[in-house]
Amino acid sequence: MAGFSPKEMAHTIGTGLLSFPVTHFDANNRFDEAPYRDHCAWMLEKPLAGLFAAGGTGEFFSLSLTEVRDVVAAAVVETRGKVPVVAGCGYGTQIAIELAQSAQQSGADGILLLPPYLISGKQDGFEAHIDAVCKATKLGVIVYNRDNGIIEDESLARLCDRNPNLVGYKDGVGDIELMTRIFTRMGDRLTYIGGLPTAETFAAPYLKMGVTTYSSAIFNFLPDWALGFYNAVRAEDQQAVLTGLRDFVMPYIALRNKGKGYAVSIVKAGMQVIGRPAGPVRTPLSDLSEAEVAELTALIARVQPEALKSAA
Repeated sequence: MAGFSPKEMAHTIGTGLLSFPVTHFDANNRFDEAPYRDHCAWMLEKPLAGLFAAGGTGEFFSLSLTEVRDVVAAAVVETRGKVPVVAGCGYGTQIAIELAQSAQQSGADGILLLPPYLISGKQDGFEAHIDAVCKATKLGVIVYNRDNGIIEDESLARLCDRNPNLVGYKDGVGDIELMTRIFTRMGDRLTYIGGLPTAETFAAPYLKMGVTTYSSAIFNFLPDWALGFYNAVRAEDQQAVLTGLRDFVMPYIALRNKGKGYAVSIVKAGMQVIGRPAGPVRTPLSDLSEAEVAELTALIARVQPEALKSAA
């Protein structure tokens, strides 16, 4: 059973940084539960506001329905109610309903509803999709606006009127006008999450728009750095934010942009560098080259050399 009501979940995740753990795979490309749980426990030693299991960084798109259930259940067991556990959910409406109900049975506190697989549709169709998933579960629902799943402010308002458990909005688009329209219309009815790739880049300006938290993939391998940057954003310490962007985030993005699909691959490479390997990424993604891993190692050494010492 979920430990946080939808409103409690939404409030809690808005108070701090969010972690999206990678999913560990063994040498036979199977979900490796023991190191995954160990990784969750390691991250939970730090002050987190929520754990998002089998999300985008967790390669949700490559997991079977059974694997999503197993990953979420493992996160719930390891978290022990310390923070909300939010499960990845998506694909077509019927699969999304199954995943939402599976997450509820596994004891998750909420779901992150990713865009439908590949297809695009009119607003009324997408609205009906979200409505069906919300009504299929008692868990709190966070809509992830990105790619082919863009919900407009009027549609989102209607959905919130009909579904009290629709409590969060995650932006992965970067459309400032749309974000402003949504926040102006919805105000504190929703919790707002920054969800653009390498969300640290947008964290400071988004805070001004009411987005109090974001998903940090970097937290997987540099949790202290990620928390320090988040705290600088919340304190509106512009100099510290600019330093973090210049010294780490921008060169990290440049490295990430060397390969398609590297948004996840670079995180798993970072874990390898600090001595906490999580196995390879699943196809169709590919891992960083040796030269790129060496470049990432040098970058980590620049901002947090003690992370490398612990790996030695």
